[in-house]
Amino acid sequence: MTSEALNQIEARERYRRSVTRAQVADLLGLITGQDTDLINYHEIANRLKARQQIEKGTEMVPLDRIVGSVGRYRDFTRTFLPRSGVNEERWTRVDAAMHSLEGLPPVELFKIGEVYFVKDGNHRVSVARANGMTHIEAYVTEVATDIPLTLDDFERDRWLIKVEEAEFLEKTKINELVPDHGISLTEPGRYEQLIHHIQVHQYLRNLDLDREGKEERLSWEDAVVSWYRNVYQPVVEAIRKYNLLEHFPERTEADLYLWIAHHRERLAAHYGLAPLSPEAAVSTFAELHSERPLERTVKGLRLGLLRVLGQDDIPPGMSEEEFLEARARHDAGEISLAEAAQRQEEGEDTEAEDPEAESEPSQEPA
Repeated sequence: MTSEALNQIEARERYRRSVTRAQVADLLGLITGQDTDLINYHEIANRLKARQQIEKGTEMVPLDRIVGSVGRYRDFTRTFLPRSGVNEERWTRVDAAMHSLEGLPPVELFKIGEVYFVKDGNHRVSVARANGMTHIEAYVTEVATDIPLTLDDFERDRWLIKVEEAEFLEKTKINELVPDHGISLTEPGRYEQLIHHIQVHQYLRNLDLDREGKEERLSWEDAVVSWYRNVYQPVVEAIRKYNLLEHFPERTEADLYLWIAHHRERLAAHYGLAPLSPEAAVSTFAELHSERPLERTVKGLRLGLLRVLGQDDIPPGMSEEEFLEARARHDAGEISLAEAAQRQEEGEDTEAEDPEAESEPSQEPA
């Protein structure tokens, strides 16, 4: 048997083993909820608003820093294992060529931060990894961005959190308005929720000015500062008082603020309450939630027992006096943040439908 024929046989065997490993990886991804696709280069570039490109020439690139692709990001797994839709003949030809004297031309990569995306050469990267190589020759084009991305940022969508954080800082200017704010989140999609909280706070404060007969309106910049000092910071102070971060490893005060805000709204809707004070919101949250498995189990059993005994008329962690006071404020007309947000949206919809209506001040950033 010629060496060329032997190379072909070995290449086919490597392909089939790699496809099997890809199937196992995808199955585990379904079980764990982890995305096993390559990163879509265009999604990254668009979110980063990355446009400037710098030709860097040819260099040896670590294969484990290639995390995505321009056009074939669903054909291979995150580690460039070929899925069954990848053409076997093409993959094995590339494998055989890699072992021949002829060799293969450099792949073409885009570089963003510390990571790379395949512009041309997905099969070559896949074959190189299947053969245990650690580096590959590549022609590199660097795409400039102000947001530094590392390899670790592509675990648990950290890259997306960095982008959303940059957008939040740009929209709120909070670094300039409150330099020591310390706001940091660990899950994607959360910074937009903070923006929404600020908008609702601005809406409520402007309603207060209306009721007082005043013509001035709270500017976006003033709303950001007011929200931080009167809404966010009091909750954070209560979080610190109850040492709540000890029960939530790897989370931040801003994470807990959003969870507590959601928890407060659920209590308000369920029990017919006005918004709880920061301390009451945190104390009731602390009674019900923890990320530590044992504490979570104990608290769940305790809540279940209270329900069985019919003693869940008042949220655990809240005194009867606090409960009655919040109920009285709600009966007197004080609305929750969720109700305020709904009224704001309905008001904006009405204004949009009625071109003859008098214009109201915009709740969006100037």
